[in-house]
Amino acid sequence: METNVIFGLYIFTLAAFLGYQVISKVPALLHTPLMSATNAISGISLVASLVIAGGKYNTLATILGTVAVTSATINVVGGFLITDRMLKMFKKKEKGGKK
Repeated sequence: METNVIFGLYIFTLAAFLGYQVISKVPALLHTPLMSATNAISGISLVASLVIAGGKYNTLATILGTVAVTSATINVVGGFLITDRMLKMFKKKEKGGKK
């Protein structure tokens, strides 16, 4: 059991470091498509966390699943709002200053 926790913590740390390195090297022009792709991945994690939270596991799994559902929902909604804002920046402005 303890070995699994240490291995999971190792994988999480490695994934966080790798994710930071990948995101920091992406040019600003590709941030919008990258954010859209990560929103899709967050949607998958939202579905998985719903399965864990709603499954008949122990209480700890239900609590962690609920936390995961909340975090994934915040991530998906925030990601879509930011992507929408970024896409509005690419629209052509009409004459008179209106968008």
